[in-house]
Amino acid sequence: MKEAIYWKSLGDGRVQCVLCPHECIISEGKTGFCGVRKNVSGVLASLVWAKSVAASVDPIEKKPLFHFYPGTTAFSIATVGCNMRCRFCQNSDISQYPTQTGEITGRDMLPEDVVGSAISSGCESISYTYTEPTIYVEYVLDTAEIARGRGIKNTMITNGYISTDVIREKLSGLVDAANIDLKSFSDTFYKKLCSARLQGVLEAIRAYYEAGIWIEITTLLIPNENDSAEELKDIASFICSISPDIPWHISRYYPHYLYDSAPPTSVTKVEAARDIGLSQGLKYVYTGNVMGHIGENTFCHHCGAEIIKRQGFSVTQKAMRGNTCLHCNQTIPGRFQ
Repeated sequence: MKEAIYWKSLGDGRVQCVLCPHECIISEGKTGFCGVRKNVSGVLASLVWAKSVAASVDPIEKKPLFHFYPGTTAFSIATVGCNMRCRFCQNSDISQYPTQTGEITGRDMLPEDVVGSAISSGCESISYTYTEPTIYVEYVLDTAEIARGRGIKNTMITNGYISTDVIREKLSGLVDAANIDLKSFSDTFYKKLCSARLQGVLEAIRAYYEAGIWIEITTLLIPNENDSAEELKDIASFICSISPDIPWHISRYYPHYLYDSAPPTSVTKVEAARDIGLSQGLKYVYTGNVMGHIGENTFCHHCGAEIIKRQGFSVTQKAMRGNTCLHCNQTIPGRFQ
């Protein structure tokens, strides 16, 4: 347990957490929406600091981050908890654990232990992932600071539901890259299926970019929920309004958790969504959860040459010199060296 950041006392024993847009008002002995930030005698505490529920080595492509040191590995770490309630969550057993059980689980793993494990595993980066790193931000910051001093990069795989103040004041300068979910461009979708609001995510995406953090966006394409051509155009246009250089990953949905009534997304739908993204001006749009698809590969936006070939989460061929296309010398957006 550690005292949390981004909260204020309301003077009557209650506290207000201002870490994310929920801005929970929490009575003594209670936790916020995420289930891991608790009012302990008038002080907001993180219950998951240095409590790892998952730790493993992953290809950076699995995050997915395709324009951030492709072909390298990331030491992935997570605690329990999340500040959304996505009915289609792929990691609900750990993300929803505190709210489902009223308990905290995980093994002790201090920030220096995480960094040491990353180094001994030969990883170039640490990825705060699997659940929602926003709700264990104190753990992220303490680990990231040590990692940066040891030459290890830091990435967040996040739902984007975070106060923009946290991004500007804490994450900028410590976090190198983030993959941010933009689950839909509909506030109704966010309220109905995620127990959140769209606007907070949109503001965070822009704040991450303006903070100098490399960002990539992921949308899980769910049949009849967020797959209309109009909505996909809205998502692509929004991303493009920030920068056409931002990669957009469009992932195929498979039934999971509480939302298992829709069929898996057809490959044709994923391909059509990719075409929409490209037609709206985005330079790099990728297909996800479609093994062996050409949409996994990176093509130079200038000459059209295939410069990174992937098979699943593996880079099998690369035609780049540093951060430039080997064929035309065009600079490719991202972090490559």
